[in-house]
Amino acid sequence: MIRQAMLLLILATATTGSIFGQRYFTREGHISFRSETPIQTIEAHNRSVSSVWDKASGRLEFAANIKAFQFENGLMQQHFNENYMESDKYPKATFKGQLSNPSAVNTGKDGQYTATVKGQLNIHGVSRDIQTNASFQVQSGKTSATASFQIALDDYGIDIPTIVRLNISNTVTIKVNIAYQPMAE
Repeated sequence: MIRQAMLLLILATATTGSIFGQRYFTREGHISFRSETPIQTIEAHNRSVSSVWDKASGRLEFAANIKAFQFENGLMQQHFNENYMESDKYPKATFKGQLSNPSAVNTGKDGQYTATVKGQLNIHGVSRDIQTNASFQVQSGKTSATASFQIALDDYGIDIPTIVRLNISNTVTIKVNIAYQPMAE
């Protein structure tokens, strides 16, 4: 009886470890965006993005505090938060999605892997479907991911005042760069 209980405990522990070893996270992800027009280029960076990735299921989530985006120009940052993003009303941008081919990323073997990411991007209180390719890099047991895609500001209800419409592009490029850590459960 004791032998069976020990065997059951060992099997449960081994199974639990392999399930929990499939989750990765960061609180230091990097997301940037860039707006380019002939008159002006605007770029901002947020290096405190949270993300969780469940390797087994392919589920992927991000959360970015809007006020954490940093600009070269403080006045530009103030206008971004107060006039465009309304950061007090909409403090976070989120993404909840799925890798369509989670088995394409082998975290146990060094290499470069590509996976398609689909999900809902919520910015300024508006959710839209997003699909893009992500590149996963596995090196010496560490996994990182990068992706790039474009969004239209008017799709998310972000109004550009007429007076600066020539300075700010309606289409912005978003870049994601995440270095994941295994999640301790």
